[in-house]
Amino acid sequence: MQPPHEDEVLDLRIQGMSCAACATRIERAVGRLPGVSGVSVHYAAKSAYITFAPETATPAGIIERIGQIGFQAYPHGREDDGSEIDALKLRVFAGCALTLPLLWTMAHHYPALSAVPVPSFIEEPILQLLLASIVQFFIGMPFYFGAFYALRERTANMDVLVAIGTTAAYVYSYIAMMTGGALYFETSAVVITAVLGGKLLEAAASERAMKDGDGYASLQAKEAVVVRGGKPERIPLDRIRAGDRLLVEPNERVPADGLVAEGETTLDESFLTGESGLIKRETGDRVYAGTTVRGETLRMQVLATGRETMLSRIAAITRQAQATKSSIGRKVDRLAAVFVPVMMVLSLGTLALWLLLLDPGNWKTASIHALAVLLAACPCALGLAAPISLVLATGKLARRGIVLKEAGALERLAQVDAIVLDKTGTLTEGKPTMTGISALNGAPSSLLRLAAAAEERSRHPFADALREAARRAGLVVPASSAYAAYPGKGIEATVDGRSVAVGNAGFAADRSWTIHRSLHGFAAEREAGGETIVYAFVDDACAGAFALADAVKRTSREAVDDLQRQGIRVLLATGDHPAAAGKAAAMTGIRDVRASLLPEDKAELIRKLQGDGSVVAMAGDGWNDAPALAAADVGIAMGGGTEAALDAGDMTLLRSRLTGISEALLISRLTVRNIRQNIGFAFLYNAIVIPFAAVGGIEPWMAGTAMALSSVSVVGNALRLNGQMRRGLNRRLSS
Repeated sequence: MQPPHEDEVLDLRIQGMSCAACATRIERAVGRLPGVSGVSVHYAAKSAYITFAPETATPAGIIERIGQIGFQAYPHGREDDGSEIDALKLRVFAGCALTLPLLWTMAHHYPALSAVPVPSFIEEPILQLLLASIVQFFIGMPFYFGAFYALRERTANMDVLVAIGTTAAYVYSYIAMMTGGALYFETSAVVITAVLGGKLLEAAASERAMKDGDGYASLQAKEAVVVRGGKPERIPLDRIRAGDRLLVEPNERVPADGLVAEGETTLDESFLTGESGLIKRETGDRVYAGTTVRGETLRMQVLATGRETMLSRIAAITRQAQATKSSIGRKVDRLAAVFVPVMMVLSLGTLALWLLLLDPGNWKTASIHALAVLLAACPCALGLAAPISLVLATGKLARRGIVLKEAGALERLAQVDAIVLDKTGTLTEGKPTMTGISALNGAPSSLLRLAAAAEERSRHPFADALREAARRAGLVVPASSAYAAYPGKGIEATVDGRSVAVGNAGFAADRSWTIHRSLHGFAAEREAGGETIVYAFVDDACAGAFALADAVKRTSREAVDDLQRQGIRVLLATGDHPAAAGKAAAMTGIRDVRASLLPEDKAELIRKLQGDGSVVAMAGDGWNDAPALAAADVGIAMGGGTEAALDAGDMTLLRSRLTGISEALLISRLTVRNIRQNIGFAFLYNAIVIPFAAVGGIEPWMAGTAMALSSVSVVGNALRLNGQMRRGLNRRLSS
């Protein structure tokens, strides 16, 4: 039997959604398909993020199902042609042209406008019927289609409200025309035009928010200069292949991930990683798509193109985060799903209240007030409250080199009151160097050669330090086999037929290996200076020790001070010796230090803090700290510029600068506050306008116009978040 395939992800753009209830309908319909394990539809971003089993479900089948319920879907990579906004513009223009004559007939109903001349032909009922019919059944036809598909799926959305409300106003006016009563054709026409106008403003604002939240499209080069047969040739990006040699001229963007093939240059990586200043790159260094050459012409060899580049992976993760929902967003979506039916019940209640109690038997008055309630209800504002703000926040974070993986992490980060920091690669540079060696038998170089060979497959920074020391010493390092790693302790391997182990004192104690007493003085002296000691064992016997030093990052003290000023409790949790941990803590202002911890001990520390009522974040390297990152409310992987860190934690700092955590904390708090403002405004609007409409305080056409403008107001408040984040970050930098 063949093993099952891993789930795949489908990233789609969706057209035709009118409110958050539409997004919920798509989630339900697609979620019922066999093989689909996860669906998240983002109304504001007009996108869907779907996880499915390829042996059961297919992208074509998912797209077809979305089409069956009245929407259009296509893969995210396809360029949006803007047809949806263009169609809205045309409908709004035509609606205004046909509605203005109907509004003109109302001038004599208001004393302030009584002097405005009204041509007699505009007051002809047949002309009003014609104009209103075109608006109702041609310009407003998409509302009927949307309502039909919604009701067919046994749900209700904004289209249902608009279709029922405007149809009721139209039919009422038609009956009045037949019986000689007052006409209200302007009501249905104004509501349709106003709602369409509101949707256009909302779509334009949402488009702006999406562009602000995802600037990665502008980072991608369109062409590349490839060297083939010794001659440079400019070709489209999709023709680049791994192994190609490229030339990138000054001020051009790097088109693919790769290595500097020869020479050196400087790159601007700020928009991709948030690292300010120019970065020098020389032969053998990694370069990434989306960065800009600022020095000499870059000569590079391609390693990854298209969706495999780090730029594309970050963009995909950011879109995934934007498609997920925070707990606030999920609660609002549940409310939006029942909002329309509840409003229809309230409208019927208003009709009954006026008909039976407030103005018994007066169908005209009761109908107008019930219609006003129906048209005042706005589920769009609720549906937009959280997603728009989230799009802006994730985009701002990504441009500062902070990649968020799911919306809930941003909400939890805003509540964090304690953060646990690893030492190596988090507080320190993560690039230790070997500062000393003590060999018990034979030459130190022989011991270094064996240790470097044993560490060949390890990704720990200490392993890098030993391998680099061997390289600088000009040693020929043999191959190793039977490699085994023990996170937080050490490694074992077979080198030249001998068993070689490298690890800390706890690793030796676990194996009942004795550390030779002559090494105690060497270890004590080095650890007192803040260095870390690892021991080497050959054939189960102690063979010597290495001293390793890792400089504290210059930004660590600033970041710790900033976190503590924000009321965050900062703890250092490390597997290092207490002396080395204490010195690093003293240099950065951390008072709570936990040393000699294994990875599972760090996870237990986090669970204890959570048990005491704290919301805990953990920042670590993503390898040895994986259990702690998973246990924390928010796991923050310190990337160090590596692609592998994108797979760890809830959030990744592409550049391992602790100041990124305080920036993310500030952005998260501003975002959650903005979302709550949006939700508060949406509730306040409905709480005021709906009762006001029920008691006859506003006309139906006014209620419909207010409904259209309410969602625009929510989007406008969300767009304020950009300025708030910019000012907040600037104040933090200047303080």
